[in-house]
Amino acid sequence: MKINRVQVVLACVAILGVAILAEVMQPRELMARTAASPSLEDVIPKQFGTWTLVPEISPVKPNEEYVLDPTTERKNYSQEVGRGYSDGRGNIVMLLVAYGPVQNYRLKSHRPEICYTANGFRISEKTEAAVSYRDGTPPISTMRLITQRESRYEPVTYWMRVGNDISNGVVGHQLSRLKYGLRGVIPDGALIRISTIGLPREASFKLQDQFIRDLLAAVPAKELKFFTGAS
Repeated sequence: MKINRVQVVLACVAILGVAILAEVMQPRELMARTAASPSLEDVIPKQFGTWTLVPEISPVKPNEEYVLDPTTERKNYSQEVGRGYSDGRGNIVMLLVAYGPVQNYRLKSHRPEICYTANGFRISEKTEAAVSYRDGTPPISTMRLITQRESRYEPVTYWMRVGNDISNGVVGHQLSRLKYGLRGVIPDGALIRISTIGLPREASFKLQDQFIRDLLAAVPAKELKFFTGAS
């Protein structure tokens, strides 16, 4: 087959152009440098509304052996707060908040579908839910799922912030990263997860919604964007 010299030249130019474009558009600015992250230990109150801290309660955390990229530097995953709270009526809610200045594999390991599965739980009934938390503001888009390991039945509500977006699904997550990447920005991210044990499905989610509203009402106004994105 005779190869046209002009076609070869054009192909080389196209390849070079793609390589240059990829280099020019490679994200270089960390969003975390321009939007300083708060100290989660200080920002998340230990007592608010009817909720009080229960020190001996600890939520499920990622299995250290199940980090998807073992070469990822730990400095890219900077903060994690895991606590248990009681509403004073015998109900316990567990909260986990994880923050990373870079959307890397370490933060992804906190995604409940990965974290709970790695800890021996079965995942089922994954659904979307909008949770209203303050008058005049858009509701938070959350994911709900049921996790179970032997007799432990644990409904979960969570959401993930990517930059200023709430992006819970894998596709939406990647689209948000792409959007920031086209601006030359590497977005930071956070995962907020709430779960309960010992209650049926609907009662669990109702209690979790109340906990979310009470928690966000107690967070300082200047830090609220960390949890809710642009809303």
